[in-house]
Amino acid sequence: MNYAIVDIETTGGHASANGITEISVFVHDGERVVKHFETLINPQQLIPRFITSLTGIDNEMVATAPTFDEIADLLFDILNENIFVAHNVNFDYSFVKHQLKQSGYDLTAKKLCTVRLGRKIFPGLASYSLGNLCRSLRIDIENRHRAGGDARATVKLFEYMLANGGQTHINQMLKRTSGEHWLPLNLDKEVIDKLPAKPGVYYFHNNKDKVIYVGKAINLKKRVSSHFTHNDTDLKRQNFIRNIFKISYKQCATELEAIVLESTEIKKLWPRYNKSQKQPLVKYALYAFEDNRGYIRLAIDKKKKNLPHIYHFSLLNEGLVMLKKMVEEFDLNARLCFIDKTAFTKKEDTALEPPDVYNNRIKRALDALTETLPSFVLIDEGIREEEKLCLLVERGSFWGMGYLPKSFPIENSGELKNLLQPYIDNDYIRNNIYSFAEANPNKRFPLTR
Repeated sequence: MNYAIVDIETTGGHASANGITEISVFVHDGERVVKHFETLINPQQLIPRFITSLTGIDNEMVATAPTFDEIADLLFDILNENIFVAHNVNFDYSFVKHQLKQSGYDLTAKKLCTVRLGRKIFPGLASYSLGNLCRSLRIDIENRHRAGGDARATVKLFEYMLANGGQTHINQMLKRTSGEHWLPLNLDKEVIDKLPAKPGVYYFHNNKDKVIYVGKAINLKKRVSSHFTHNDTDLKRQNFIRNIFKISYKQCATELEAIVLESTEIKKLWPRYNKSQKQPLVKYALYAFEDNRGYIRLAIDKKKKNLPHIYHFSLLNEGLVMLKKMVEEFDLNARLCFIDKTAFTKKEDTALEPPDVYNNRIKRALDALTETLPSFVLIDEGIREEEKLCLLVERGSFWGMGYLPKSFPIENSGELKNLLQPYIDNDYIRNNIYSFAEANPNKRFPLTR
């Protein structure tokens, strides 16, 4: 099988909304060039000025050039039976594959990236961009940023790599199980290979080591790999892949632990490419306070960061429904609970029962509410043999989790809190914990208060 060494010029950075303005293909048999195809292409859209300033290709130059559809059959014949080679191959391949698909052709050629190949053959260089790599290896580039000039330079670079033991690396990279061709340009395959096939949370970092995405997995290696197996041409997807320079992870004992940690990390780090779970935390809470006449009053209000509350809700209506039920069940005063917001008449005000009598009913209502809010722990296997994973729910809310010695007794929440890490509760975490508890009743243990 021969190598088709390709370079293209385009109207922009992603294939789904941009076109190819020039393409150059050198077919190489491993020893010499056996065929060359090169042409300007009419992208059927305007070429931006900054692209023209970079490449020198303007709208007038491509006005009479063939459209991609007119060269598609010839190009497909050249590419599909050969190994597709390019410097940062996924960029060129994504454009060519997308354009061929628009013309009715399905390109399935194997890919080979000379950036990744260069890192293996010439490790430790400061940069592996085409210009810098050729400069380091003293390979001349003529007509830079034109398809023909860059493709010819890639041919020289490829031949230099072959002369320096590159064939062994090429054979390894082209194996079906290698996965080299689908990884982000700046990510080494060894990083993926070292990931455990265990539950956990993974982090994608950019070139400044900032976390740009957080995910959870039952199998870290399989889940991380799945991010890169589709050559999506969408702009956001392409930018996401290009920005991944590093992967880190935290192994977890179970999927539930990973769910909790992922949600917590997303809300703490606010990664650029995470969309879900970025909604605000719980917004409303039930409060109790004593007014200037001595009556304990209940109210639903926006959740205050440093003000103790009795219970919290995601939706205002959820809290109001619960409060109305308490008013009816314990014969509480709707005005004193802000359910009825009309002002007291003087007659109604003087007819109120004494505060101590009314407050006793309030206390019974709050005690009943507390009794309905469960306190329990979920116990599961730890990462190590001698430990167990513990998640604590106190009065209906997730309190925290951590690892306990296997022999540690589960008795009350006070003792557990000394060994567990507190976490911020939210609906997503709480719903997953309750679903797990319902599906695994043997792992749920009630607590004394």
